[in-house]
Amino acid sequence: MADPASYRPKPGEIPTNPGVYRFIDPHGRVVYVGKAKNLRARLNSYFTSVHQLHPKTFAMVHAASSVEWTVVGSELEAIQLEYTWIKQHTPRFNIMYRDDKSYPYLAVTMNEKYPRVQVMRGDKKPGVKYFGPFHPAKAIRETVDTMLRVFPVRSCSPGVFKRAEASGRPCLLGFIDKCAAPCVGNISAEDHRELAQEFVDVMAGRPGPHMRRIEARMKEAVAELRFEDAARHRDDLEALRRVFERNAVVLSEDTESDIFAFAQDELEASAQVFHIRQGRIRGQRGWISEKVEEIDDAGLVEQLLLQVYGSIPDTERIPQEILVPALPENHQELTTWLSQLRGARVQIRVPQRGDKAALLGTVQENAEQALTLHKARRSSDITTRSAALRELQEALDLAEPLMRIECFDISHTSGTNVVASMVVLEDGLPKKKDYRRFSIRGEAARDDTSAMRDVITRRFSRYLKELEQTTDPVPEASAEGGADTVIESTVVDRESAKFAYPPSLVVVDGGQPQVNAARAALDAIGLPDMPVVGLAKRLEEVWLPEDDFPLVLPRSSEALYMLQRIRDEAHRFAIAYHRSSRSKQMTASALDDVPGLGPKRRAAVVAHFGSVANLRAATPEQVAEVPGIGLDTARSILEHLTKTTDEAGAGPVES
Repeated sequence: MADPASYRPKPGEIPTNPGVYRFIDPHGRVVYVGKAKNLRARLNSYFTSVHQLHPKTFAMVHAASSVEWTVVGSELEAIQLEYTWIKQHTPRFNIMYRDDKSYPYLAVTMNEKYPRVQVMRGDKKPGVKYFGPFHPAKAIRETVDTMLRVFPVRSCSPGVFKRAEASGRPCLLGFIDKCAAPCVGNISAEDHRELAQEFVDVMAGRPGPHMRRIEARMKEAVAELRFEDAARHRDDLEALRRVFERNAVVLSEDTESDIFAFAQDELEASAQVFHIRQGRIRGQRGWISEKVEEIDDAGLVEQLLLQVYGSIPDTERIPQEILVPALPENHQELTTWLSQLRGARVQIRVPQRGDKAALLGTVQENAEQALTLHKARRSSDITTRSAALRELQEALDLAEPLMRIECFDISHTSGTNVVASMVVLEDGLPKKKDYRRFSIRGEAARDDTSAMRDVITRRFSRYLKELEQTTDPVPEASAEGGADTVIESTVVDRESAKFAYPPSLVVVDGGQPQVNAARAALDAIGLPDMPVVGLAKRLEEVWLPEDDFPLVLPRSSEALYMLQRIRDEAHRFAIAYHRSSRSKQMTASALDDVPGLGPKRRAAVVAHFGSVANLRAATPEQVAEVPGIGLDTARSILEHLTKTTDEAGAGPVES
């Protein structure tokens, strides 16, 4: 851990202008991004009375090894630059709001030829209309089921749609009138899109015109004595009313607001929001975040608004009014930024009295309950992870905390299809986006130790290479009108430098041979101080390099349990990749290596002959009868097959 005094800038070097600053660790990672009206005053606060800092802030300044800043012209520019850098670097010490659950949305895929209604979670896609979020998921499914009665839009998957289109028979929903069945031509693409647009209009809160039209059709059917049609229209009208009665009216119908509230303790903060549309509560969301420093509701509001609305794909969903428990100090700049995103005026305010203030109290109560529930669920888990990391560090006699652990495993079948996996734990939790897979070929695949030496060399050679690429001096412009300066940038680009983060500990699946192979690989590329251990499956022993006897951890040890978990995860990840590689090899075509024979012509040969045996028995002239196959190519195919073994040619040819 670095001493903050070792990289503290001189007071006269820091400007008093507004700007954005970054704390960077020894490996070039941005660990914290912040902004300030006065950079000098803000940065000095991190280095004076270090021992009185918030625990998370104390850990941050000791994890960093340098600090950089960029001067901007206004607070609005600072907001935009801070948001950009937080999204780019995802600093581990910034407040990052995580959803306490994945909320479902009702989506209409207007970007498809035949729009589809479905329930979706996860990332938003362009060209898709989203409504929600809804909670619980049962509510949205009931809404879809009711709406399809009135607007029978396609809701089937692409596979079901293609099968119905090929067979000429609609699926069950088409028979029970909950789908207009565009798959079999019961409705044209244009009419189906119009039907989907009506569905979207109603879900967007504009049911009035459609309900009046259905009511007019009902009266017309009664006048013409078509009582069955009138009853159907009556039921459709009642279904639409049920959809909109589910969301109770709590405010006036012209209210379009998002209402935020918070609950926090010394370590964590909980945020909740109610989405109010047409005066109804249309959805609710919640987040939990670890606090980095002492921060009040106003600071939490600022960070949450930046993250919630900064990454929203459909900016028209930003409401005209945002109600919060406290106004951030820079609320005017935030208002300007949100108005620019929305393309219309946005107001941020604190409700003082009336229905909106009462509803804010309800949101506050939800936030408090969510924080209580989260702490109850996580308290034992956090304690256990911290104890396991500390116990493992002490057992291995390591000086540095185990912030990041990487585990490697080799998988193969009798020496064939040799692959390796790398899985990562950060702060004791899996970081799946950093998982990697390796395919091992040639001399390195002859045994497990060679494969382990190869994969360790490849992984850490990439680390050293990318580390060199991130230490070149780069120019950085200062404030407008000021002189340009040149600084040494060690900021790692997360998109390009994917291997530039070294672990605190390397774990290999295996005993002494695998550990020694990994140690030899690290020594050979110039990383003799990188800690390595191995976990042998037979007796769950921990092996250290060059030690004749293993380290035996107690069976009840949380450190041993953590090593077992990461070892098993690496094994699972390697097995999955090995199975995929093996399946691809087993389905490889005997014609794959024929020079000049591409996929289409290979498929034509497969369709014509069906098996290698039939193809072997054919003459070049017979092979040349296949469309697109000339006589020279036919000879090449037969010559290639004569070089293969009988075993390789006994089965069917696959493309």
